[in-house]
Amino acid sequence: MALPQMDRQGLEWYFSGMSLQSSIPVFDLFGETGAFPDVIHCERIRDRARLYDWEIFPHRHREMAQVLLMRHGTARVRLDGREQALNEGSFLFIPAQFVHGFQFSRGSEGLVLSFPLPVVNAIAAAPDRLAHRLSHPFSASDDGRIARMAQHIHDAFDGTGGFRASLLLALAQALLVVVAEIGERHHEQVEPLPRRRMLAFERLIAQNLGQNWSTRDYAAALGITPGHLNRICRAAVGSSASQHIETALMIEARRLLAFTQLSVAEIGYRLGFSDPPYFSRRFRRMTGETPSTYRARFSR
Repeated sequence: MALPQMDRQGLEWYFSGMSLQSSIPVFDLFGETGAFPDVIHCERIRDRARLYDWEIFPHRHREMAQVLLMRHGTARVRLDGREQALNEGSFLFIPAQFVHGFQFSRGSEGLVLSFPLPVVNAIAAAPDRLAHRLSHPFSASDDGRIARMAQHIHDAFDGTGGFRASLLLALAQALLVVVAEIGERHHEQVEPLPRRRMLAFERLIAQNLGQNWSTRDYAAALGITPGHLNRICRAAVGSSASQHIETALMIEARRLLAFTQLSVAEIGYRLGFSDPPYFSRRFRRMTGETPSTYRARFSR
């Protein structure tokens, strides 16, 4: 399998002075650019890494966080310009937007679990300590719980039961809580104020989806001006606050279309759109396809 063009564009390691928009590929999945296909995604390290000669070039994910569990072998990890080793029996947590790349020892084995932001934000919406721990990357030795829970997720991911999506969601949230708990025992880090405000902004979005809050509403809740919120948002994710809100709405729309039986109109109403055709137009403008077409791909 040939190396994707986006990978070729990211051959240089990332350093903090580089522009994310021009230099770093943005992947929806571990090495892929297609739409996120499941409530979570699970794959084995060797199934992906050996296709690229055991090296995954630097990239980032705009809409998901990841947990990488090393069962056997080692990896050199490049994470936001810093290099570190990931050894057997360890795991790495990578929030959305953080640039990362891997060079695995041949024959390495483990799992890569990818979690859409709504899954992460749902459990981080209330406890500040949990949100703080899941706001920055870290690695730690597994105490056995991560491996056991990751295996349960792997089994559920391959399953076809009637409650598969609900089971995956429950397991994913439980695993993320354990990841945060282990991380809190091993790491102490104070986030810069702009990062804390961005995290607070994302928690507010998760709590108020469907309430038609504007950038001004969110800024008022954070105690800052709309212009300040826009600057924070552009520095963190490269888009305006209103674009970030729109992205969050459409991520939730895709999740509801794929994993519920709600009608397109009902989903639009739930997300604050009183006019179903307008919701469909906004969805198509953002994703390139109508809500019905998007849902049909999952139905098949």
